[in-house]
Amino acid sequence: MFCRNITKLAVVPGSARWRQVSNSAGGSVVLERLTGSDSGIAVYGLNRPADRNALGFHLIEDMREVHRIIRNDTKLSVVILRSLVPGIFCAGANLKERFQMNDEEVINFVRGLRETLTEVEDLPMPTIAALDGVAVGGGLELALACDVRVAAESARLGLVETSRGLLPGAGGTQRLPRLVHPNIAKELIFTSRIIDGKKAKELGVVNHVVPQNNSKDAAFLKAIELAREILQNAPIALRCAKQAINEGIQLSIKDGYEVEQRCYEANVPTKDRQEGMLSFIEKRKPVYKGH
Repeated sequence: MFCRNITKLAVVPGSARWRQVSNSAGGSVVLERLTGSDSGIAVYGLNRPADRNALGFHLIEDMREVHRIIRNDTKLSVVILRSLVPGIFCAGANLKERFQMNDEEVINFVRGLRETLTEVEDLPMPTIAALDGVAVGGGLELALACDVRVAAESARLGLVETSRGLLPGAGGTQRLPRLVHPNIAKELIFTSRIIDGKKAKELGVVNHVVPQNNSKDAAFLKAIELAREILQNAPIALRCAKQAINEGIQLSIKDGYEVEQRCYEANVPTKDRQEGMLSFIEKRKPVYKGH
C-alpha cells in the first residue's frame, strides 16, 4: 500500500541501495518497505527537487498521508527519513509560498507545519534522520523531530530563520535546547550559524557523523546499519520504550517513573516478551513477531 502521489522504489538485492522503477505519479514523497531480512524497516524519502524539498503545501500534504500509513503499520520496527534529492535534505520553508500569504494565513500555516513535524516525533516506532546534504530552517527542525540523526561530514545544518526575519516556528526552539546546552542552542539560533556534520556531532545535534562517499548517501547507509541493529529487538518493546522516554522526559523523575511503569505493564502480556525470555534460556536468537 502506497500513498497517493507516491512513487515506488525497489531494493537492489543484497544491497541497501535503490533503483527507481516507477516515477509516473510525480510524487513529492516516497515510501518503501524493505523486504527479506530487512523486513520491518521503512524508508521515507523526500522527493521534491524543484523546490529543494522545501516545506510547502504539497509536500506537507503528502507527508501527513505518509504519517497516517506508517502510524497504523504494526509490522514496522524502524523508519528512516532521508532525501532523494542529491545534496539536499530539506531547504526549510517554501518562502515563495510564504510571501504570498497574509499574516493570519502565515500563522495558521506554521501551526500546521508544527503539527506535521510533531506527527513525525509521535510516530510509535524509532525514527532515524539521514542527513546527506543541506538541512536548514524547517529542514533541521524536521530532523530534530526524529529519534536519531546521522549526518555526513559535508552536511550543512542550521536554524537560519532569524536571518530571514523569522524565528524557528516548527518546534526548533523547543527541540534543540533539549539536545544541546540551552546557551549553545541560543547562540546557534541567534547567529543563524550553519555548521557541518562534524560540528553537529561535537555539539550533540546528531548522534553519528560519517565521511561522505562518491554516491552521496553515506549517512543513509549508516542509518541502514543502525536500523538493522534496532530491527533485532522486539517491536512492541521498542514502541513502549519510545513512549516511556518521550512522555517521561517532560515530567519530574517521580512522575516519569509512573509513565515507565505504565509502558512496562503494557508490554508484559505480549508473546514477544515470552519469546525473549525463552530464547535466552534456550540460548538461541529470538524470533519476534510484534504481538
